[in-house]
Parts: sequence; structure tokens; C-alpha cells
Amino acid sequence: MKTLFDSGAEKRRRKYAPLADRMRPQSFDEVVGQLSLAGRGAVLRSLIEQGDTPSMVFWGPPGCGKTTIAKVIAATAGAEFVELSAVTSGLQEVRQVIKEAEVRLDFHDRRTILFVDEIHRFNKSQQDAFLPWVENGTIILIGATTENPSFEVNAALLSRCRVFVLKKLEADDIRAVIRRVLSDDERGYGKRALKMPDAVFEELVVLSDGDARIALNALELVVQSGNLTVESLRSALQRTHLLYDKSGEEHYNIISAMHKSLRGSDADAALYWLGRMLEAGEDPLYVARRLVRFASEDIGLADPNALVQAVSGYQAAHFIGMPECNVILAQVTAYLAEAPKSNALYTAYSAVRDDVRRLPNEPVPLHLRNAPTDLMKDLGYGKGYKYNPDYTGPVEQDYLPEKLKGRRYLD
Repeated sequence: MKTLFDSGAEKRRRKYAPLADRMRPQSFDEVVGQLSLAGRGAVLRSLIEQGDTPSMVFWGPPGCGKTTIAKVIAATAGAEFVELSAVTSGLQEVRQVIKEAEVRLDFHDRRTILFVDEIHRFNKSQQDAFLPWVENGTIILIGATTENPSFEVNAALLSRCRVFVLKKLEADDIRAVIRRVLSDDERGYGKRALKMPDAVFEELVVLSDGDARIALNALELVVQSGNLTVESLRSALQRTHLLYDKSGEEHYNIISAMHKSLRGSDADAALYWLGRMLEAGEDPLYVARRLVRFASEDIGLADPNALVQAVSGYQAAHFIGMPECNVILAQVTAYLAEAPKSNALYTAYSAVRDDVRRLPNEPVPLHLRNAPTDLMKDLGYGKGYKYNPDYTGPVEQDYLPEKLKGRRYLD
């Protein structure tokens, strides 16, 4: 929660604050990227500048500016800014903020913006606690989430908020952030007159992967070390921040991209998405199971060996694990991508499932039933059944129930 500082304390705090905090934009004009929200004439910016600040949810990847824009909104609107993290806060903290917001509004005519980071971490009852106070205007709620709010935020709360989607920063946006740091005399490294080699500059842009916070933290570390080289930068910024959450939306986005790349016979794309999952720590057996499913769903009888390859790949991955099994899963992925495709089995079973669910349970024809007892023989079980090995040619015989005669499933 916000703590009040006198001017001297504020200066001391800024002196020791991390570079990413010192360089945080103070106005809409300083915001890099997100022009659809913060640029001149953007709907959100216009609303704030006109004094109409709605409750909202910011949905976007890490380091794209969700917290920054929320603080700029508070500064522009002249509102009190209170920050909570759903990871460490609970209902007690929420109630205290609301109580203080009521006092602030009643006695000082000052609005309160409550910024809740990782709002998707709050459970349903915790999210419901905001409803009456958002509805009556006691607080302006700004929630930030990296997950799809339509899945992770209660519908009742979501209906009272505007959802704004923030995109990952582009390479040029990161370049602008770095240049500002190098030229800013007060908050950045302008007074040091740092000379950053072009190779280091571009490596920082690539490795930060659209995350301004990561770029600034890595830059600060290498500057403090006094070693502005590509090697020191790579050491400071190891790729441990890959955007992939095994229980979140990106998990499903990437496995979907891999599946569709396989279906489209694009081995290069399928291998890329495979690497995105494995290098980010996905369970290799999860990937192997999806490949087994694909082998029958999208290839099937067009190449029966595809299932053999997929099952063998699963077993091999189970035997040796990561990282050694990465090439095994890559082999299976490439094979499935190059194999001929047929969804005839998938279509056939879908039709069977629909009939089973939609139609009554049809009795098994008598001639297809076994007759292990005399009573069952007397009732006609097995009567008229033609034993195929006794015939040299095709046997004319019905195998489906009476009401489904002639039904075709497999094309």
C-alpha cells in the first residue's frame, strides 16, 4: 500500500530505487508503446484527461506497462493511488483500503484508484468484495492480469470494468526505452556518458523479448558490473523469463499452434512451437501425449505407422526425460508433420458418438449374440449367424442394429 514521504525522503528513496522504477514514465507522453491506449487521441487517454476515469482491467504480458499506465492515470486524474498484489494481500487489506477510500472521498473529495496486480490470483469471494464499492464509486478499480480476464475474472466484476488489452512491446519500443536511459541525466545514465556498443545494445533488445522491466534490470546489472559486453549481458539476462504458463492461456495457445502446424504439414513451425514448450519447462510427456493423439486424429489410416512413431516417442521420452528426449520428440514431430493426413477416423468416431448419445440403446441383433446356454439357444441367440471363415467369398450379413442398417461412419 502507498506510504507517504516528505520531499527529502522521496528523493532518498528515488536515489536507491532500481533503474526500472526510476525510469517509470510520469505522464502519458512518456509511455512507450501502447499508443492505442496512451497515445494522443486514444480513447482511454481522452477519458482520463476529461476527468472520466472508469474501473478497468489491463490484460497483457509482463513488462508491457500495466502498472505504469495505472500510475499515470492516477497522476493525471489527481487521484490517490493505492497498490495491492493479489499474491500477498487478502480481504483484510481490501477492506482497509475501502475504509480509507470512503474517508478520503467523504472528507477530502478525493477519489481513490485501487490497483490490484495479478487480480486473477484472487478467488471468487475476494473478487466479489469489490463489487459494491466499484458500483457506488467509492473506489476506481484497476486490475492487472497476464491471464485472459474472461476466464479468470468474475463475470459480475468484469461487467463493471472496461477491459483494455496491452500488447508486448516491439523491438523499437525497447530501443526507445534504452535510449532514454542513456540520455536521461536525472533518472538514467546520461551523466555517465556511457558508450554502449551496438552489438550489446541489440542483444539487450533481443533478449528482453518485449519486456521493458527485464531490459532495464539487465542494463542496470551490466552497468554496475562495469563490463558492457555481449557475454556479460547474456550472463545477466539468462532466458528464464520465457512467456509460458503451464496452467495459463499461453499454454493452450502454443499447443494449439503446434497442433495446427502439424495439421498443415509445416514441420519447421511445429518444431518451433515444440521448442517453445520444452525450453520453457513443459512436461515432455504432456507433449508426447498430444502427439499420440494427433497421430490418430489427423493422420490415422493414411499412415498407420504414425501411431507407432508417436507411442515409441512417448516411451522413449518417459525412459530418459529432458533434456535428452528433446530430439526424440522433435523426430516424432517432424514425422507427423510430413506424414499424409486423414481425419476419417476422427470424423467416423464423432458420428458414432453422436448416434450413441442421441439415439436409444438399440439391442444387439440376435444372430450376433453368443448362446452359451440352452435357454439362450431356444430364444434364438446366434441363430442364422454366418461364420466368415467358412465362406470363400464376401459374406452378406448385417452387423448393425435394425434401425441403423446401412449407416456409414467411416468414409
